[in-house]
Amino acid sequence: MNSSELTLPDESGGSSLYRLRGAPVATPSPPHVFNRVALSAAHVVADPFASREPSAGPAIDWDGTIRFRRHLLDLGMGIAEAMDTAQRGGGLDWQGALELVRRSLDAAAPQERQRIFSGAGTDQLEPGDARDLDDVVRAYIEQIEAIQKLGGRIVLMASRALARVARTAADYENVYRKVLASCEHPVILHWLGDMFDPLLTGYWGAGRFEPALETALAVIGANAGKIEGIKISLLDAEKEIVMRRRLPPTVKMYTGDDFNYPELIKGDASGFSHALLGIFDPIAPAASIALAALARGDAKTFDGILAPTVPLSRLIFRAPTQFYKTGVVFLAFLNGHQSHFVMLGGAQSMRPLPYFTTLFRLADEAGLLRDPDLATARMRRFLAFYGFGD
Repeated sequence: MNSSELTLPDESGGSSLYRLRGAPVATPSPPHVFNRVALSAAHVVADPFASREPSAGPAIDWDGTIRFRRHLLDLGMGIAEAMDTAQRGGGLDWQGALELVRRSLDAAAPQERQRIFSGAGTDQLEPGDARDLDDVVRAYIEQIEAIQKLGGRIVLMASRALARVARTAADYENVYRKVLASCEHPVILHWLGDMFDPLLTGYWGAGRFEPALETALAVIGANAGKIEGIKISLLDAEKEIVMRRRLPPTVKMYTGDDFNYPELIKGDASGFSHALLGIFDPIAPAASIALAALARGDAKTFDGILAPTVPLSRLIFRAPTQFYKTGVVFLAFLNGHQSHFVMLGGAQSMRPLPYFTTLFRLADEAGLLRDPDLATARMRRFLAFYGFGD
């Protein structure tokens, strides 16, 4: 068997020979000229040799983690730092997140720092420990001030604690008004759907989209000077477009829709979305090429590059969606961005074996295995761990 083929198991318990057929996407060279803001929510590289118990907190390979951020910046991408793709709230705690923000900013050139937005939330406050809205405000401001002290810009993350203690739309409006007042520069708000985090169910004080939308728009309208944009992650293109069309002219829409991102970024006659996407971590080279083509007015190339990535993204972000990080890190392993497939808190175990074999096929078909021989060798090693051999 040559290096371009391997035997893969399937969901029925059988197996079949798979021959790689994708042409790897070339790594684009600078300058990277985009007409959309493109932020990649980047993963962290765990340290597999740390003696620390996973339950005691994150053990991070800082060199590998920062090296991956250089990869993104060198492709012209911005970085959404310390977000849920970095396992924030699912292995990465606030102190680890702050250290990650500090190291990312330190590794960036002065002009690159403007392309880094860092997540400020309330995760140092356990939702069950939040007594009232003031506790939530204090937790937000603590993180905002710490990030601003480092010279960082803010993504204002949705708060599990706020979802627990808020009772009305007015509660959200009051909390965001106080929190935004402490921000030195305009921030990106983050509306994260409960498919990503079940503890955010009922965010903005409503279980249905329409009243939640009205509250979010009220917050934006009352604080527009403090808001650079809003990221919406509901995996529903129509809902994003409805909101996008109602935003003030100065407020950007950032798509967080990892199912429908090409059409939302390309836009329509009434507008378009910028990007703050977890999928822009594993598909960064393809995204860079596509965005440059779009900026040149070459929509055909934009579509042709990104369309094959959508089936892969839909697999990575399939329900239960909160485990999408597993697929993101697996692709980083296949592509040589890290030497192992270990994640914070053991999250590498959160998907079944057929998920990984399908991911391998779809990544190949989309041209996202940058070194097919390396990816094939690593896939064989991974399958052997499951007791499967050629």
